[in-house]
Amino acid sequence: MTMSDYYVHQSSVIDDGAVIGVGTKIWHFCHISSSAIIGANCILGQNVYIGPNVRIGDGVKVQNNVSVYEGVILEDEVFIGPSVVFTNVLEPRAYLERKDQFLKTLVKSRASIGANSTIICGNTIGSNALIGAGSVVTQDIPDKELWFGNPAKLYKSI
Repeated sequence: MTMSDYYVHQSSVIDDGAVIGVGTKIWHFCHISSSAIIGANCILGQNVYIGPNVRIGDGVKVQNNVSVYEGVILEDEVFIGPSVVFTNVLEPRAYLERKDQFLKTLVKSRASIGANSTIICGNTIGSNALIGAGSVVTQDIPDKELWFGNPAKLYKSI
């Protein structure tokens, strides 16, 4: 695959070893880490960071100012709103290395996460689920449910 198969703005950094699918667009000031895999026809907005070993499916949209850290998997056609926060350690400390404690976070196909939400690591967001803007997800979210709030609570099935 060549860089002509996808678009990368000149201000972005793509580390050696990253895999980027055909038709993907990577906009201003993004950083894609080595060993990250990004599917076809994705859009990464301004100032998006994709960590090492992150897996992103096809047709995913990640809006501005999102960091997708190691341990996160985004399946096909997921929408991540602006300034969504993913975590990967439950008890982070600046003075302790905890890379061996990264927890997996899975966002299943066609789920949508609203702007400024925080997704606590170790949880799964179900297929076609919707997380309302500003929510804090602290537990697994089933398929086809709308959750919002802090902490996020079930509003209704959709």
